[in-house]
Amino acid sequence: MGFKNKVAISKHALRLAFTDKLSWLLFAWLLGAQWTYGQELNPLEGDPRAARVGGSIFRAQCATCHGADAKGIDSIDAPDLTLVYAGTGTSDESVFDKIRNGVPGSIMPAHTFPDTEIWMLVSYLRSIGVSGISSAVDGNPDLGRTLFSNNCAACHRKGNEGGALGPNLSKITEVRSLEALISSIRNPSFSISRGYKPVSITTSDSQQIQGVIKREDAFSIQIMDTNQFLRAFSKMSLKGLEYEEQSWMPVFSESLLSDTELRNIISFLQSSL
Repeated sequence: MGFKNKVAISKHALRLAFTDKLSWLLFAWLLGAQWTYGQELNPLEGDPRAARVGGSIFRAQCATCHGADAKGIDSIDAPDLTLVYAGTGTSDESVFDKIRNGVPGSIMPAHTFPDTEIWMLVSYLRSIGVSGISSAVDGNPDLGRTLFSNNCAACHRKGNEGGALGPNLSKITEVRSLEALISSIRNPSFSISRGYKPVSITTSDSQQIQGVIKREDAFSIQIMDTNQFLRAFSKMSLKGLEYEEQSWMPVFSESLLSDTELRNIISFLQSSL
């Protein structure tokens, strides 16, 4: 059947086609016969159906490493893909290329999906991508710098200063909204990032050690302890291993850190100071 005849499917048939994912893939192929690999712009951009089908493809083909929510799996060194567009100037074309060609030196393989399916994956990743703070926070960054030093720098880093027990906050305002940042300060245990899950260990000589999990497999665990030293243990050698539900980060209530002070800190994180 020639391409012109394929496109000449009745409007009624097209409406029926959109009711299931397989038919949407067929429709995208029919209209996209001229799309080429390496195209700079996503030809499905702005079409919510492409993102929905891309989500189904992602869960079937990618979730084993990246998780059903695309945020990664603790036991696999695969990135959080909700951050792929955050503050990096990443283009749809570069995401397409990574899916097509893989990432050399990593566990990410090349894929032979049809171009249409890759663009659907790109559409899905674009749709779930997190965004940072788009405008300047109303705060005093100079006061925020002092507050950060007094309350945060023991565990968090900005630039070349600060600790490493908690996440590096140098670019946090590019990948987290203002609301999300406030929530993580007021309620730090609500969502704990991979690489910072709290754990308590009892060694063979009954030493109690607290820290955050950096790497773990069935036989061993590597943590950063609360003194910020990396330590590795064979699980068989431990008397106890307890996965904590509460973050080691203290809760900063309004009585400890007012809304104004909190905005000053976030303003500092957003600044070049």
